[in-house]
Amino acid sequence: MEQFILLAPLAASVIAGFFWRLISEKGAQYLTTAVLFACAALSWMVFLNFDGVPRQIPMMDWIVSGDFAAQWTIRLDRLTAIMLIVVTTVSALVHMYSLGYMAHDDNWSEDEPYRARFFAYLSFFTFAMLALVTADNLLQLFFGWEGVGLASYLLIGFYYKKPSANAAAMKAFVVNRVGDFGFLLGIFGIWWLTGSVRFDEIFAQVPMIAQTEVPFLWTSWNAANLLAVLLFIGAMGKSAQLGLHTWLPDAMEGPTPVSALIHAATMVTAGVFLVCRMSPLYEFAPEAKNFIVLVGAATAFFAATVGLVQNDIKRVIAYSTCSQLGYMFVAAGSGVYSVAMFHLFTHAFFKAMLFLGAGSVIHAMHHEQDMRNYGGLRKKIPYTFWAMLIGTLAITGVGIPLTTIGFAGYLSKDAVIESAFASGHSYAFWLLVIAACFTSFYSWRLMFLTFWGAPRPQRVWDAETEEEVQPGSPAAAEAHAHHDPMHAHEHAHESPGVMLVPLGVLALGAVFAGMIWYAPFFGDHGRVNQFFHIPQAVAIMAEPAAAEGEDAAAAEAPVAVTDAGTVGGAIYMHPDNHVMDEAHHAPAWVKVSPFVAMLLGLLVAWVMYIRNPALPARMAEVQRPLYRFLLNKWYFDELYDWIFVRPARLLGRVLWTGGDGRGIDGAINGIAMGLIPRLTRFAGRVQSGYLFHYAFGMVLGLLGLLIWVMARGMN
Repeated sequence: MEQFILLAPLAASVIAGFFWRLISEKGAQYLTTAVLFACAALSWMVFLNFDGVPRQIPMMDWIVSGDFAAQWTIRLDRLTAIMLIVVTTVSALVHMYSLGYMAHDDNWSEDEPYRARFFAYLSFFTFAMLALVTADNLLQLFFGWEGVGLASYLLIGFYYKKPSANAAAMKAFVVNRVGDFGFLLGIFGIWWLTGSVRFDEIFAQVPMIAQTEVPFLWTSWNAANLLAVLLFIGAMGKSAQLGLHTWLPDAMEGPTPVSALIHAATMVTAGVFLVCRMSPLYEFAPEAKNFIVLVGAATAFFAATVGLVQNDIKRVIAYSTCSQLGYMFVAAGSGVYSVAMFHLFTHAFFKAMLFLGAGSVIHAMHHEQDMRNYGGLRKKIPYTFWAMLIGTLAITGVGIPLTTIGFAGYLSKDAVIESAFASGHSYAFWLLVIAACFTSFYSWRLMFLTFWGAPRPQRVWDAETEEEVQPGSPAAAEAHAHHDPMHAHEHAHESPGVMLVPLGVLALGAVFAGMIWYAPFFGDHGRVNQFFHIPQAVAIMAEPAAAEGEDAAAAEAPVAVTDAGTVGGAIYMHPDNHVMDEAHHAPAWVKVSPFVAMLLGLLVAWVMYIRNPALPARMAEVQRPLYRFLLNKWYFDELYDWIFVRPARLLGRVLWTGGDGRGIDGAINGIAMGLIPRLTRFAGRVQSGYLFHYAFGMVLGLLGLLIWVMARGMN
C-alpha cells in the first residue's frame, strides 16, 4: 500500500507528460486525478489504522560507495502518516479543481497541450513531496527536497511566455538554493560526525554530538547547535522565513491551483516537517531552538504587517501563509513539536480552501486579481462566498473562548500562542498576538472588499506605485478597449461544480479538524505520547546541581539517552517537558488574548471598509511613509537588489566586456585579424615559383642546422 502511494503519482506523471497522445489530453487529466484520489484514500486508511509503531519498508539499494550505503526505504510513523494525508488530500482536491480552472485558460491557444503538461507537473510534485515525507535518511529526504524545488520551478513558470512568470520561477529557484546550501552543510556535518545519514543511527548518537565541539568559520561551535542551525537554514528557504521569504509572494505568478498546492499547504511546510523530523537533535540544541523561535515570531509579525496593505487577492493569502509558517516554527522552537504539526495539519485545510476560493473569484471576474476592482460578489458567487467565509473564520481563530469548540485555526493557532507563553519567550507571545490581530484585519479586509459593498468598476492600477492610472491615459484606454469597466461584474458567475466540490470538502476540514484532533496533538502528555508512540523513557534530561567551578550551562546539558533506537523518528518529547503542561495551565488572559486580538482586527476592518470606506485612503495619505514601507514589503527586494543583484550584474558586465570581449575575443580577433594575415602574406611571397629561391632556402636551412649541431657539440 505504501509503495503504491509513493510511486503511483510518479507513474501517472510520466504517462501524462510523455504519452498523453496515446490516451488524449483529457485522458491525462483524468488519469492523474484518479490516481491521486486513490492515493488519498489509501493515505487516510494508513493514518486511521496506524498502530503507532514506527516501521521501515525497504524498497531498494540506492547509493552504495565504499562503506557508505543509503537505501531507499519508506519510513512509516505517525509523523509520516500525518504528512501523507495532508499531501495526498490537498493534491487530489487541487487536481480535481484544476479540471475546471484550466478548462478555459486564455493564456494558451487551444491547440497547445498545456493541460497534460500542467497535470504531469502536479503529479510529479506530489511524488517528490511524498518522497520527502517518507524518507528514512537525510539523503533520501534531500532528493525529495530538491524534487519539490524542481516541480515548484516548473509550476511557477508554467506561463513561460510571460516574463514575470519566468522571473518569479528563477527567483524561487535561486533563493531556495541559498537555503539548500546550509541544508547540505548540515547533512555533511552529520555524516562526518556519525558516519551515517539514517535517522535512527543519527538519533542514537545525538548525546555524543551534543558534547562535541567543531571548528566552523574560524571559531569553535557546539556540534548540536551548529548542525541544527544549518538544517534550519534549509528550512528557512523552503518555508519562506524572514530573510529567505522573498520568493513566496512572487510565486503567485503560477496558476492559482499551484498556489494552493505548493505555496499554501504542502511544499512550504517541508521546513516545519524537517525540524519536527530532526526533533531529537533539536532537543539537544537549545540555542538553535531559541533562534528558531526568534525567526518564526519575526516572520509571523513581518508577513502580517505586509498583508495589511496588499491589494492582489492572491498576495494577501500568500503573506498570510508566510505568517502562519512563522507560528509553526515558534511552536517547534518552543519544543512542542506536536503543536507545530497540529497547526500544519489544520492550516492545510483552510489555507488551501482560501487559495482555491480566490481562484474561484478570479475565474468569476475574468482573471481580475485586484480586490479594489471587486465588491458585492456574495450574491453573484454564493458558494464561493460561504467557502471563503468559513476559511476566514478558521484562519482568524473564531471559537468559544476557554473551550475546545471552534474552527480549526482557533484551536491550533491558540495552542501555538499558549505554548510560546509557556516556553518563556514573551517577545514571541506578544508578536504572535499582534500578528493574530493583523491577520484578522487583512482577512476580513479581503472579505469586505470582495463580497460586500457596491460593485466597483474595473480600474487600471500602476504595478509599481499602486496608484490608479488616469482614465484618459493610453494604458486605461487599452484595458477597456473591448468592454466597459462593469463588464466583469455584470457577467460574473459561479464556478463549475468540479471547482466547488473541493471547496466543500476543505470547508469540512476547516470547521472540524481542530476539534476532532485537538486531544491527540495538544492534549495531556499521555494522549500525545500514545498518538505519536513516544516511549516514556526516550530521554533523561538531567539537571544536576552545578559543581563548584562548573559552568551552570554545562550542568544543564543533556547527559544521557535511553531507548534511543525506539524513537523511530517520531516527534521527540522528553517526559519532563514542561511547556505543554504549562500551556494548558496558562492564565485566562493568555488564553483569551488571541480571541480579543481577532475581534479587534475584525472591528477595525469593519469600520474602515464597511462603515467608512473613505477612511483607508485618508490614512494611507496621512501615514504615507509607513504605507509605502509596508506596501513595498519592508524594501527587502530593493535591499537584496542593491546588495546582491546589482554587484552580480556589474561583475558579469566586467567579465563580459573586459574578460570575454577584450581579453578572450580581443586576443582571438587580434590573432585572426593581425598575425594570421601577415603570416599568410609572408608565406605567399616565399612561394614565388623560382627554383633558385627554393635552392637558396635549402642552403639557409642546412646552414642553420650545421650551426645548431656545432653549438651543441661545443656544450
